Amino acid sequence: MRASDAVAMLEGVDLASGGSTTWADLGSGDGTFTRALASRLAPGSVIHAVDHDERALRAITARVGDTAIRTHAADFTAHPWPFRDLDGILMANSLHYVARPADFIRGCAPYLRSGRFVVVEYDTNRANPWVPHPLDRDALAAAFRRAGYASIRFLGSRPSIYRRAALYAAVIEP
Repeated sequence: MRASDAVAMLEGVDLASGGSTTWADLGSGDGTFTRALASRLAPGSVIHAVDHDERALRAITARVGDTAIRTHAADFTAHPWPFRDLDGILMANSLHYVARPADFIRGCAPYLRSGRFVVVEYDTNRANPWVPHPLDRDALAAAFRRAGYASIRFLGSRPSIYRRAALYAAVIEP
């Protein structure tokens, strides 16, 4: 995905009002969505980019504009995390690696100051080797409702370069 496409996926959600914030990008890969998120945050914000692939993390710079980025080579599904007091969690093409998403979402609560999630996923319910636990829009909404979330707003979608299913973005709040 091109950087401009990643930024476009995050349109429609206000991430900059209220001043600087601290976010985690879980399953950040080489940082395409990390950079997109950084471009939408207020100056002085911090993003913790987490991925098990150390080589991919090396592609992420320590700053994007006025946002600091700290990388962590780790399995994002394993706790404890080396950070707390998050204002939000971004999961772009990563929640589909979690077998029990509602349990995982509830497990994030101790790390969140506010419960905001931004999720980008494939709009499919058909598993494959790259999307082992798919979450189409209905499954995503159901998982977050089971985890106690009330506000689930879909932002838009884009075709996938793999042509398996469109990608959608959603913002979820308590």
